[in-house]
Amino acid sequence: MAAKAEMLELPFVHDDQLTRCMRLRFQSLQQKNVRPQDGEKLLRPNEHIYRVDFIRQHNLRFFRWDIHLERPGKVTVTGTSQHWTPDLTHLMNRQLLEPVGIFWKKPGAKEVECNEADAQEFGERIAELARIRKVMYFLFAFTDGLEPAQLKCSVVFKA
Repeated sequence: MAAKAEMLELPFVHDDQLTRCMRLRFQSLQQKNVRPQDGEKLLRPNEHIYRVDFIRQHNLRFFRWDIHLERPGKVTVTGTSQHWTPDLTHLMNRQLLEPVGIFWKKPGAKEVECNEADAQEFGERIAELARIRKVMYFLFAFTDGLEPAQLKCSVVFKA
């Protein structure tokens, strides 16, 4: 008889330090009146860096997203293929992965909605990348008045 699969919920953690460093990069370029590197992704004011630490890397199968928004708004979650180093390698547009996960909550709604097909494919891609990474970074873009403090987000796998 097959063993019952256990659930593994991994939270997205706001990486304050990396978000701050990326904002300093943008400010530095502005102050020096220098253009970014060709293809460099600069953080917009509504964008923040999050990370997922994979406590287990193998035999993960995407199960579902667990997204809670305290108020109406939208968050777009983009995975990156970036491996940040202490010297803060710059994020390039080519390192942004597709598909993205777009989650929103309409005024008066209790449930968070998403494009199911893209969210499923994105979750499966994260499970694949977990095999080769202990940490994965994500770019979260908040719109319609939503802010990081109003989000609780995790990804659930069958392990």
